[in-house]
Amino acid sequence: MLDGIRIVEFEGLGPAPFAAMTLADLGADVIVIHRKGGPPNPGQPDRSLLDRGKRSIELDLKDPDDRETALRIVAGSDALIEGFRQGVMEKLGLGPEACHARKPSLVYGRMTGWGQDGPLASVAGHDLNYIGLSGALWYGSAPEEAPLTPATLVGDIGGGAMYLVAGLLAGLLKARVSGSGTVVDAAIYDGSAHMMNLLMSLRQSGNLSEIRGESLLDGPHWSRTYRCSDGGYISVQCLEPKFYRLFLDHLGLAEDAEFARQFDRTLWPRLTRRLSAIFGQKTRAHWADLFAGSDACVAPVLSPEEAMSHPANQHRRTWQEAEGALQAAPAPRFDGQLAHPKPAPQRGEHSDEIRAEFSAAP
Repeated sequence: MLDGIRIVEFEGLGPAPFAAMTLADLGADVIVIHRKGGPPNPGQPDRSLLDRGKRSIELDLKDPDDRETALRIVAGSDALIEGFRQGVMEKLGLGPEACHARKPSLVYGRMTGWGQDGPLASVAGHDLNYIGLSGALWYGSAPEEAPLTPATLVGDIGGGAMYLVAGLLAGLLKARVSGSGTVVDAAIYDGSAHMMNLLMSLRQSGNLSEIRGESLLDGPHWSRTYRCSDGGYISVQCLEPKFYRLFLDHLGLAEDAEFARQFDRTLWPRLTRRLSAIFGQKTRAHWADLFAGSDACVAPVLSPEEAMSHPANQHRRTWQEAEGALQAAPAPRFDGQLAHPKPAPQRGEHSDEIRAEFSAAP
């Protein structure tokens, strides 16, 4: 889908390389500029899953000749991705002004936690800090428990990488029409807060409370996970009454007067305890088999390895073994076709090729 689009990525951590990987999955020619001398953190491999489908060149950005090579690559690219702290690229002579001087139509993508300005712009942080301050972590727990969300998914990936991808694609469309580039300021703080708008819309109908466990999606007995007798978990989220009725039918609870009052908030804690006792009597496999193929909105909670062997994955082949690593296939799909993960390069694998390609660039 992005054939003919070239992205230059300056090696970083987390959401920036994930965004670049997503664009490579979509067909863009992504050139990642790796640091000379190895990975930035000890213990990192020389070949990263997040570099799949990219070409790699190693450069020392503090060296004038290597910096000039980087600028030549920038001049031959449609977009740029960097995830450094505020001001680092400017100090290297690779900030938006310098890069737009070489390529006026360049879409310059900046991935940070707090954004390019504001009182926290120069302060260190990580995924949990950004979503904690943005409000996105607030509902990430059961009542009386500490907030906990799936690591990186809400912040680094959801609020960060995917918003950077959307910003870059929007910028590329604008550049094609106007010939003018732009700077995309993608902050995890902003993106994770924006993701909350779906929940905030529930406030208009009185279905979102600031007290965890009292809202439409985090309080009911029909919207949570339950521990099974073997230590596995089952997920339940039968919001619509017609699906809730099917859920009760499968459990033999269709005639239960308490369970019939689906939206009675005073009963939610008691009914949660009753379901906990019920699901705790049988294994996860038992419950998965009982609800398999139904519209009761019940599914087992699987690890990635278990998900790979599930019948749904046998058909979709979303999880795959490639390059000796378990990884998910590119998404979304176009015209129903499955795209397979492309190999990740060794650091600097394409250095000679890329230097030759851009040796005569302006």
